[in-house]
Amino acid sequence: MKHFFTGLLLILGAFYGFSQVEITKDELYQHIDFLTSQEKEGRYPGGKINKKVVDYITKDFENAGIMPLSKSYLQKFKASLRIAKGEKKKSKAKTWNVVGFIEGNHPDLKKEYIVLGAHYDHLGHGGPSSKSNKKNTVHPGADDNASGTSALLEIAERLAASQDKLKRSVIFIAFGAEEQGLLGSKFFVENSPVPLKNIQLMINMDMVGRLNNEKQVYMGGAGTFPNGQELMAQLGKDAGLNPVVHAGSVGGSDHVSFYKKNISVLGMHTGGHPQYHTPEDTIDLINFEGQKMVCDYIYATIFKIASTDYPMEFIPQD
Repeated sequence: MKHFFTGLLLILGAFYGFSQVEITKDELYQHIDFLTSQEKEGRYPGGKINKKVVDYITKDFENAGIMPLSKSYLQKFKASLRIAKGEKKKSKAKTWNVVGFIEGNHPDLKKEYIVLGAHYDHLGHGGPSSKSNKKNTVHPGADDNASGTSALLEIAERLAASQDKLKRSVIFIAFGAEEQGLLGSKFFVENSPVPLKNIQLMINMDMVGRLNNEKQVYMGGAGTFPNGQELMAQLGKDAGLNPVVHAGSVGGSDHVSFYKKNISVLGMHTGGHPQYHTPEDTIDLINFEGQKMVCDYIYATIFKIASTDYPMEFIPQD
């Protein structure tokens, strides 16, 4: 009998191992450690290194039991790369968005989608967007945006464990080439596998790894859907955070591409810092306890809207 119960526990462990119930600091660290390693050379678009990052994200989706939205997880596109003034134009780089999907369970609401996104690329060795005078130095981009990518993977895994409770469907997108001009998100909204009118909300995470001592989480776009400001303030309080909620202030990252298509958005971040776009944006400065709190907050937001018939409509902001 003892062996029977031991075997049963192993089977249940294997079954539930596809997706975890909790977001963990250890896994957040592991993701960021991989993404910011020297061999990733700052996650510049194009080439074999870019593909290694894409394969890592794809594998994590697979392990969590998250399905591809269409035939493949990969949405391939070519990115025009930014150059400094007077520099010779570069060839377009082949890169990818990585797109996963959890289907809701309500016969009608499952045709509506919440999108959670984060860009995985960074500046490589610097380039025209660098704020540093250190030339040809790897910019690891721990906060920008390995933090958002790691949050995407962890929240996706937790939502996969809650799939049976979801009415609406959830799409997860790791965007390529954001630093080159929001190119991945622009490509997605122009080539979406689902009707854009069915996307009810896009939540974007860009630099969510440096929660301050006041526990302030900043967001723009909370006024783009009904009672968004009140919802985000309350959920933030429940999460032990101090959310700074703006109705508008929609700008600066991949959620802009969705907002321009009349889709409600939330742009989430934990604030700027002197290491932004420099080689000093490193893993040792990430506040992992704070990042976990932010992840739990965003999970609670998606779960609230996706597991209920929360009324959604697009409300434009000035």
